[in-house]
Parts: sequence; structure tokens; C-alpha cells
Amino acid sequence: MCGRGAAVPEQLADQGRGPNLRQGPGRLLVTLYGVFTVGATSRSVYQLSTRFDEAPLAYVLSAVAAIVYAFITLSLVRGGEAARRLALVACAAELAGVLTVGTWTLVEPSAFPDATVWSDYGMGYLFLPLVLPVTGLLWLRRTRGGAPAAAA
Repeated sequence: MCGRGAAVPEQLADQGRGPNLRQGPGRLLVTLYGVFTVGATSRSVYQLSTRFDEAPLAYVLSAVAAIVYAFITLSLVRGGEAARRLALVACAAELAGVLTVGTWTLVEPSAFPDATVWSDYGMGYLFLPLVLPVTGLLWLRRTRGGAPAAAA
């Protein structure tokens, strides 16, 4: 039986590895990124295998989004300082992708006969593709240095 101050196995596994990115808001981020990984992967696999000729750019970009989501999910689950830094870079790349593709779909809609996950800044997904990387960047910045910073 664990005493009140005893560490649980998950805490012991994370000791010495830097921040546990699955705590607090990180738990919600892991869940949302996991859902987006499954959704974007299944959507892109289906589209690439059955309808590639209809909108190849859109479907390849959806596959790229799926890979980015999977990478971020795994980094957040892994935890530790190195994973935090990798997730930080991946979230920044995701945000750049959402902003680029979102703007591109508005400026030149003819290039996208079908939507991507990031089309119109993720409007088809309640703008979560735009909100997630911003939230991720803020959380990862907050967890810099080993533990979540105390609220000011």
C-alpha cells in the first residue's frame, strides 16, 4: 500500500527524464492529438487508396497532418526534455502548416477540390487544428525545465 507521499510507478518512470507532459492540460492535449491522429490517418488512408486522382494535393496534405499529429502524440506520451523539445518543433511546424494551407485554401480554392484537415484553418473541425498547436506550444513552453511552472 502506498503512503501519502509515495511515488506511483508512473512518477518513478518519469524521474530523471524531465517534464511529464501528460499531466494537467497535457492529458487533454494527448487525448485530442490521439483522436486527430486516428481521424486524419484513417481519412487520408481511405482517400489516398480510393480517390487519389480526385484531389492528390489535399489527400497528401491530410496524410502529412496525420504524421505530424502522430509524432506530437508520441512525443507527449513519451515525456522528458528531449521529447518536449521535439514536440515543440512539431507543434510549430503544425501551426505553420495550418496557417499556410488555411491561407492557400482561401486564396486559391481551385487547388483544393476536396478539403484537407487544415483547409480554411481547420474550419471543418471546429478550428481545432488551429487551436491545438497554439495550445501545445503554450503548454510545452510552460513545462520547460522539468516541471510545469506555477501560475503567476
